Formats: sequence, structure tokens, C-alpha cells
Amino acid sequence: MLTLAAIEDAAEIVYRSMRPTPQYAWPLLAEAVGRPVHVKHENHTPTGAFKVRGGLVMLQDFAAHAPRGAGVVSATRGNHGQSLAFAARRFGLGCTIVVPHGNSREKNAAMRAFGAELIEHGEDFDAARAHAAELADERGLTLVPSFHVDLVRGVATYGMEFLRAVPELDVVYVPIGLGSGICGMISARDALGLKTRIVGVVSERADAYARSLESGQLEDTDSANTFADGMAVRCPSEAALAVIRAGAEDIVRVSDDQIADAIRLAFRTTHTVTEGAGAAALAALLADKPRGSHPGVVFTGQNIDTEWMHQVLGGKTPTV
Repeated sequence: MLTLAAIEDAAEIVYRSMRPTPQYAWPLLAEAVGRPVHVKHENHTPTGAFKVRGGLVMLQDFAAHAPRGAGVVSATRGNHGQSLAFAARRFGLGCTIVVPHGNSREKNAAMRAFGAELIEHGEDFDAARAHAAELADERGLTLVPSFHVDLVRGVATYGMEFLRAVPELDVVYVPIGLGSGICGMISARDALGLKTRIVGVVSERADAYARSLESGQLEDTDSANTFADGMAVRCPSEAALAVIRAGAEDIVRVSDDQIADAIRLAFRTTHTVTEGAGAAALAALLADKPRGSHPGVVFTGQNIDTEWMHQVLGGKTPTV
């Protein structure tokens, strides 16, 4: 369990590189939902996604103890890699990122622009993750996982901001990739001593965490073919699942069509761009049974490819 002091210490690191992100109650969105809803805009960070917070916290500690010329390696579908590349450049570290073939061209370009060496390998995130581990051994790099307590500590700062700013929220919907985002929200809720219910959101095409929560044991899926690439995970983290099981009320599945509808609604009511995973919390709120009078949703990222955004705004659901 993370203490409030640990999260506040992480916030000091994060705020050296970015400001707290805003949370707004948009009136048009409230009309569409049927009750007030606050949005936490993690799509307004320097990398366009919440994960930059975890990268900054984890790599500062690593850089303080690493030898000169040290480097890190990790796997990603985009936002975790941008986070590490952004933080590595800030702290003078090398950064190698592995992505699966067919990954978002624009996310790939962003990672390179932040200074990462980009390698394409495998058909999905989990194959890329295995190759990143191999590269760590071959090149003498430090492997940074996509789920780690220091990543969660950094990410928990957004939960602390949100719940301090709007303590009356009775339920918050959070998308799940490998799990740092929801675990950060759970940690912040517990550290602040609140009773806010937290509902995780997964794609119905990548629902390993929902299956695992329902069965009581880790369950992988054979594929994760959703255009919401931030949630396209086949193999859940045992550590993340333990936190989710202890601290989340439920996990809701959403379809790609529902996610596309939520992207359109977010754009129409807030004039905010969200990626697939970034709109998943709103999709779940719209599809779920009523759980409270004052919900919150987290727009975790905005890094959707231009081609897919054109399809969504044209009324289509992107295919993968």
C-alpha cells in the first residue's frame, strides 16, 4: 500500500516537468450522461497521456544510481514508451523501446522524437515485451516493466489530484491496460481515506483482467485485437490483479463500437481528442448500470492516429 507521503513525494518529482492536469465538469457531457460527471484530463500532459508521471518517478531514481552511459529498455504500444523516452532524455539516459509490428505510426514517430531507439518485433504487445527482455540481456540494459510499484507511485499523483479536487465523486471509471492507472487511482483513494468506488474498464476483445477477476486466477487471452491499443493486453500482471481485486468494485467490458461512440461524444461535448483507451472510461459510464449520482471518468490519453480519428469522426469504428 502506498502512503500519502509517498505519493506526495512522487508529485514533487512530476511537477518539476509538468503542471497538474485539470478536471472539468462539462455541461454538454452532463446532459448526455444524465447527471454531473467530472473528467480528469490526463490527455493534457507533455506526452498526451498519464503514463509520463510514472516514467518520471521511476527513471529519476534509476538515474541517480546508474553509471554513466546507462540505458533502459521496455515494450509498449505507445504511451509507456513515450513516457520513458521523455523521462530518459530529461535524466540523460539511453532509451530503447520495442513495439509490435503494425503499431501506431504516429506513436512510433513520437517516441523517436522524444529520443528513443525504436525496434519493431512480434505481433502484439506481449511478444514485444518478451523481446525487450532479451535485449536487456544482450545489450546490458535495464529492463523497465510496464507495471512496477514506482510507476504506480508516479501515476497515483493523478488520482490524488482528482480526488482532492472533487472529493464528492462517488465512483470513478478507469481504463485498464497492464494496470498502473487503476492501481494508482486505488492507491490514491486509499491514501486519502475516501470511499470512492473505482470501476475498471477493459475492451471486450482484450478482457484478461475481467476474466481473471471473475475466475479468481490469472487468465490470459489468445488475442487482443482492439483499436484501443492502450488496453490491448493478453497477459495480466499478478501484482496489478491483486491490487484490483482488493480495491476495485468491478470491471466493465466495452466494445470497440462503444469506444468509438465515446470518442465522438468526448469531442462533441468537450472538444477534446481522446484515443481508444482514453475514451473507454466514458464508454463504460454510458453502458454501465447507474452506480452513483456524481461519477468521474479519466481521459487517460489523446494519442490516436489521424487516420483513425478521421474514421471515428466520420461515424466508423477503426478495424485492426
